Amino acid sequence: MADDKSKIGAEDRRTVAGDEAYEVSYFAKRHGITVAQVRELMAAHGNDRAALDAAAAAMKA
Repeated sequence: MADDKSKIGAEDRRTVAGDEAYEVSYFAKRHGITVAQVRELMAAHGNDRAALDAAAAAMKA
C-alpha cells in the first residue's frame, strides 16, 4: 500500500509504511537496528508504530 502524501496527521503517524524505504530506514536509524530487523518486526507485529516501538525496544534490551 502506497503512502498517501495528502494524508498527514495522527492517522498517518500511527503506522509505519513498510513499502516506503525512507520510513523503514528512518525507523531503523531511530531505534539503532538494521532495516532487515525492521522488516522482521513488521512481519511479526504488523505496521502499528506503537507495537513496533515496543518490539524494537525489547529487541535492544
